[in-house]
Amino acid sequence: MIETSVGPFTPERRMLIDGKLVEAASGKLFDNINPATEEVLGSVADAGHEDMAQAIAAARRAFDETDWATDHAFRRRCLEQLQVALESDREQMRAELVAEAGTPVAVTMLQLDSPLEDALRWPAEHIEQFPWERQLPDGNLFGVASKRKVVKEPQGVVGAIIPWNYPFEVTANKLGPILATGNTVVVKPAPDTPWNATRLGRLIAEHTDIPAGVVNIVPSSDHLVGEALTLDPRVDLISFTGSTVTGKRIMEKGAATLKRVFLELGGKSAMIVCDDADLAQVLPAAGGVCYHAGQGCAVQTRVLLPRSRYAEGVEILKAVMENIPYGDPTDPATMQGPQVSAKQRDRVMSYIRKGIDEGAELIVGGGRPSHLDKGFFVEPTLFVDVDNSMTIAQEEIFGPVLAVIPYDDDEDAIRIANDSSYGLSGGVFSASPERAMAIAHRIRTGSISVNGGMWYGADGPYGGYKSSGIGRQNGVEGFETYLETKLVGYIG
Repeated sequence: MIETSVGPFTPERRMLIDGKLVEAASGKLFDNINPATEEVLGSVADAGHEDMAQAIAAARRAFDETDWATDHAFRRRCLEQLQVALESDREQMRAELVAEAGTPVAVTMLQLDSPLEDALRWPAEHIEQFPWERQLPDGNLFGVASKRKVVKEPQGVVGAIIPWNYPFEVTANKLGPILATGNTVVVKPAPDTPWNATRLGRLIAEHTDIPAGVVNIVPSSDHLVGEALTLDPRVDLISFTGSTVTGKRIMEKGAATLKRVFLELGGKSAMIVCDDADLAQVLPAAGGVCYHAGQGCAVQTRVLLPRSRYAEGVEILKAVMENIPYGDPTDPATMQGPQVSAKQRDRVMSYIRKGIDEGAELIVGGGRPSHLDKGFFVEPTLFVDVDNSMTIAQEEIFGPVLAVIPYDDDEDAIRIANDSSYGLSGGVFSASPERAMAIAHRIRTGSISVNGGMWYGADGPYGGYKSSGIGRQNGVEGFETYLETKLVGYIG
């Protein structure tokens, strides 16, 4: 048992394959590192290609040879059992996420509590509400009087590839609709954050009636083990959340088998602050770039300020970023923890150097904190006088780095916000709700917040335009992501 100041937890190092908790066939393990202390928390099964092949075979068999795909009531019961099991382990999961992901305990609401609220419940309830069949008008093609209907059926075997930044939240929001729609699944968790997934596997094995092979959890230190999901013809769909670079590779490698894909990818979201906004009230929200060390795809990392109030806005943002509480993620006062790994910390630092080299003015942070001798930390960092063509304004940094860009008028702000290869999220703030909404409708993103409104929820379709992805997760649209459409003509 591992103790933290937010509670004890007992990690599960085995993986779930074909209904059994097993070690890797090779016997190999890999270390799970605490990013706040750089210490080894423990180990987990290090799956190889043999293990992945067994998991895919189990998922294929469970789909093809059981009634999982057709028994709606049974699927709902199983999801409700898993909901109860997860709730019983809530506080152990919280401590585990703080330890392995470095997420501050104060912001685990986003990591844990929000998805526990409805990520499984909403899809489970939607099983009974969804129109699985839809009747069309009768046809008379070639003089044959025929009845016609549209039938929705599960895709089959889904490969779910999970990122390290919000590991449980993403897993839960994939599993809910994947299972509710009758698919089977192989989950490949990120090697940086494996324990929340292996815990999930144990709860499924010990506390639910989910049949063997319906859910398989395959952790591995080798990314190519996960790529087997993309290459294997027995896998019908890849559900991936992560970087745009990896998403493109999945599309390329999956083309050989015409793999269906859902891709929720990167973002470079803009926060447009209109000249009539109350800057003192609005701009503290920009400190959200430091939540979980900026490791969120929908984070608003570009602040667009009107030139007429630019100096005023910069002073407020400077004070905000200078006062971000960061450090030990087990401290309830902490808002920003570490980057998830040394690799990610170094990546963020390289972007900071590019910002300086390309002429942006660094006025807060920009380094590694001198008072923290361990952990993969980066100081809250603020760049001003940023041109939107600069690297730090165009590429996803995934760190606590905020870029402030001046604009002339609403048209200029819209142009700058849309001048991005990404289109995931954003925000607009104005004293006039009508003005803010008019701007929001012209921003090419899959989600947007108007005057601080929150769009998140299991019933809300989430995804992006342009290089931010393909398809939607959650909501009716996300439910249908995991379904095929069959058109039936019949007599009788």
